[in-house]
This record gives sequence, structure tokens and C-alpha cells, in this order.
Amino acid sequence: MSEIVVKRLPAESGTSGWEAISRRCFPVRTLDGDVSADWLIIGAGFAGLSAARRLRQLRPSDRIVLLEAGEIAKGTAGRNSGYMIDVPHNLSSGEYSVASEAATKTEIAQNRLAISFAADAAAEYGMSVRTFDPSGKINAAASERGMKLNASYARSLARIGEEHRLVDAGEMREITGSSYYLGGLYTPGAVMIQPADYIRGFAAGLVSKVDIFEHSPVLKLERLSDTWRAVSRRGSVTAPKVILGVNGHIEDFGHFHGRLMHIFTYASMTAPFTGRSTGKDRWALLPADPMGATVRKISTDGASRIVIRTRFTYDWAVQVGEKRLAGIAAEQRISLDARFPDLKDVPFEHVWAGRLCLSRNHVPAFGEIEAGLYSACCENGLGTVKSTLAGVMAADLATGTRSDMLDKFSDQPEPARLPPEPLAWLGVNSVIRLQELRAGREG
Repeated sequence: MSEIVVKRLPAESGTSGWEAISRRCFPVRTLDGDVSADWLIIGAGFAGLSAARRLRQLRPSDRIVLLEAGEIAKGTAGRNSGYMIDVPHNLSSGEYSVASEAATKTEIAQNRLAISFAADAAAEYGMSVRTFDPSGKINAAASERGMKLNASYARSLARIGEEHRLVDAGEMREITGSSYYLGGLYTPGAVMIQPADYIRGFAAGLVSKVDIFEHSPVLKLERLSDTWRAVSRRGSVTAPKVILGVNGHIEDFGHFHGRLMHIFTYASMTAPFTGRSTGKDRWALLPADPMGATVRKISTDGASRIVIRTRFTYDWAVQVGEKRLAGIAAEQRISLDARFPDLKDVPFEHVWAGRLCLSRNHVPAFGEIEAGLYSACCENGLGTVKSTLAGVMAADLATGTRSDMLDKFSDQPEPARLPPEPLAWLGVNSVIRLQELRAGREG
């Protein structure tokens, strides 16, 4: 018998601006009593919800239960920058695309499968263009080094026949209203989402077909003969097969310990404003250097907001404090004012941190890790797409639905071991900080 006691639960820092301006349209249900099901999914983020939808496609008559420790869209899934990216986006390297051409083509095919799955869900569940916008994205360069990185990225895309377009400084000013940027690289395949609206819309589309219980953390997971039992605060769920969509918290379920890097990212959202020099109503910029600033503009009901994301930290305790949030928000204020001096009197309304999970060798924590227990975790810095894919692939694997895509996704090594703590903490944060300093004006 396998028994896992979960001693550490997700803890969020700050209120996500995306969640604060989002609205949900279905009531919160909490697990109360003991239930049995054909499938149990733990975690209602991109992986868990995608796994649930895929199981509904493959096993429409089965009962599926989904447990979420907190509230849908208030956790990590509702805290990211909202980029669903098809082309390579490797945050652990100095450049986005560093793999071989064959590996790059495979990654693009996997990312596009996930985006197609998400697009079908968005259409089926009636999401608006403000929630799911296939607008593409721009890698924005604010320095000569950034321009060189974009040129290198463009060459790598050209070698494999991927559509892209270089953007000059004049067009960047037209798009953003800012003279900060020297140029950009546009790729058309990215989808921009309002992450909290997307996650809530996805859950709303499933809620009549899947039993979704929030504020129902799994405190113990035990194997009893040929079934699993998950114990929460006020009830339990028994099912023969379980899919874990908990990202870095897979370590708290007893697996991949010492192999995953828990990276925090930080973001701030302005108060709404009107009549400022910020270009078009909506745009989305990634930094030419992966360690630079991600900047998005959104507009609703005649008012606009800008979201800026900078800084990464490695925290093996999986929690950060308010003091750090405030300090990084002050740095982000400087970055935003440099780009948009006209916004200096517009305050940040929301400041928050979000988590992502990386492995040292850039592979997921995926597969059947015990009999009937499946992991769809460790998204390696692109949770919107990679976690969607992992959820779909986990459902396929658990149901015996074979495909070339599943074979390729499964044929990856285990996440590599990290040095012991505190060496890993010192090493990873030192590398991150050096890369951030090197990014310079891009940050």
C-alpha cells in the first residue's frame, strides 16, 4: 500500500490583477462527504482542466471528479502573463530557440496541438476575443543586443520555414505609443488569453459534466488494493485512476523530489486609464532577451491597463513574502516609467507573484509514476501551452489512447537531479541574477 501525506499546500502572494478584473458565472462547490468516481484529477489549472475535457471526449459516460485546493483562477493558472506560444520559448537559456531543427519542429507541433485543443474549448465554451485572442505576439528589442537576439531568432525560424516578420522602430511606436523600442519580431501563431477568464470559462464549460470541488485540498493520497483514495478536509474521493495536474507541487505528493526548480515570477497591473500615449488598444510584447520585461496592454469599456512582468527568483520553500513583492513592484515601476513616461501618475492597482516549474534538462515530470497514478507536471516556463498538452497526453496515456504525439511526448528522460539545498538555491539564483543583469535595457 502506498500512502502519501501532503504537508504543504499552495500559497499565493498578492492578488492577481487578472483574477481581480475577472468574474465567475458558476457557484463554488466544496467536497463534503465520501464519493467514488472512475477518474480523479487533482489540480484545476491548465493541466487538470485539459485532462478533464480530454477524458470527457474519450470516456463520455465515466464519472470524473476534479479537486482544487484553492479557488479556480486564484492560483497559479490565473497569475501568468497569458501567452499561448507556438514557437520555442525556452526560459532556461539565453535565447528562446537553442535546440536542433528536428527537436524544434517537434516542439512546435506539440505546442500547436495544445493551442488547437484550447481554441476548440474556447469556441465550445463561448469565450470572447478578450479572453482568447489569436493575435500573435512581438518579441520587442530595446537594445542593440536585443536586436541581435531577434535577428538570430528570425534566422532559426527561417531555417524551418516558420512565418515571422521583423518590425522596425517606427512600427513599434505606432503599436505601443512608446519610443523605447528599437524593433521587434512578430510571429503570428501565439494566442493571447486573459488567464483568469480563460480558466473560469473552461471550468464553467465543464461544470455540468465534471464534479468540480474547490477549497478541497488533498491532504492524503493512499493506494488501497486496486484503487486510490484522496482525503480532503470534509470528505474523500475513491477512484481507480488519478491524474496529478499540480505542477511543482508534485514533489509534495512524494515524486520527483530534488529534481524541480520552483521559480517565481512577478507582475504588476496599472489602474485603468484613458487618453494616454500607449498606442493601439491591445498589444503583447515579450522581451527579446528571456530575462527581460514582458508587457501587455488590454482595453475594456473605453479604459486601458498595462501589465508588466519582470524578475525571476528560485524559492524551494514555494512561497514569497509581501516585502519582496513591494520591492520588485518598485523596480517594475521604474521599467514602466522608462517605457511610458505619460503613465507616471497612474498607480499600480494589483501586484502579485506566480509560480512556474523548470527542470534542469527542460523536460516535464510526466507519466505513470505509480500504478494508476499519472503526472502531468513541470511545464518548463510555458504553462498555458505545456500544461494543456501534458493534461491531454496524461488522459491519453491513462486511457490507452495511443498516438505518435503521445509516443514522442512520453519518450523523454526523467527530470535531472539538482544539487542539494542550499547549493541549488545559491546556484540557480546566481545564474538568474546574472542573466537579468545582462538583459539590461530589455528588463
